[in-house]
Amino acid sequence: MELDRRLLSAHCAVHALSIAAGLLVVVPMALNGSAFKGRCALFSTGYWRAETRGADTEPSADASHLVVQQWGPLAACQFATFVGIFTVLYGAAQSWRGFFYLHGRHDDTLFSSFLTVLLSVCVLFLSGGASVLLSLGLVSWCDTVTDNNTRPYSCAESQSVPLYLDVDTSSFYTELSLAQASLWCVTALWLAQSILAFLRLYHSHSQHISGPCLPREKELLLGHSPSECGSSPSPPLPSATPTLLV
Repeated sequence: MELDRRLLSAHCAVHALSIAAGLLVVVPMALNGSAFKGRCALFSTGYWRAETRGADTEPSADASHLVVQQWGPLAACQFATFVGIFTVLYGAAQSWRGFFYLHGRHDDTLFSSFLTVLLSVCVLFLSGGASVLLSLGLVSWCDTVTDNNTRPYSCAESQSVPLYLDVDTSSFYTELSLAQASLWCVTALWLAQSILAFLRLYHSHSQHISGPCLPREKELLLGHSPSECGSSPSPPLPSATPTLLV
């Protein structure tokens, strides 16, 4: 029973951490989507075009501006946001449920524990895929902004450089990099949730298997002859009645 409470307490703590990590994914992605007017910067393609100020002058780097050929797919940003929202909602529900179980001193059934393991593993793969997608998309956007690292500034510094776009790019790197780091934290927390859910399932299964053996241990303590675990007691044999000799 003490192991049950420790596993349940650890699971509640991981759920609480996942709420904070999920919010750190959702809020920056929402701010970035608002600043980019509903467009997705991930996997966007474009090039830098230099403007000529006169017929006899050469193109100047100061007069160049970024031209976005195609904005990234909205699904790339929405996928990361969906994983963050689901993590927050699931973590809040499971935290309340875990604290309720701790107060009531009981745990999930065997079938419910199995479903928790299955769901945790599925969302683990989803969050891992979203983390890889967000990381690759940010690298692609940084290559576009820095012109494949040929500009005199880094991707982090480019948010303070005027890109002459019709969107607000003053904090895109801060928002996307924060969402990226938080999403990898969410993936790590889902891995911890999967491990804890499996340990709770294994412990619940062990308790379920050892349940029929408890009467046998009680019989041993009381000095009675032990019976086999899980077998029904055999009925007593009828005693032979003595025959009367006449």
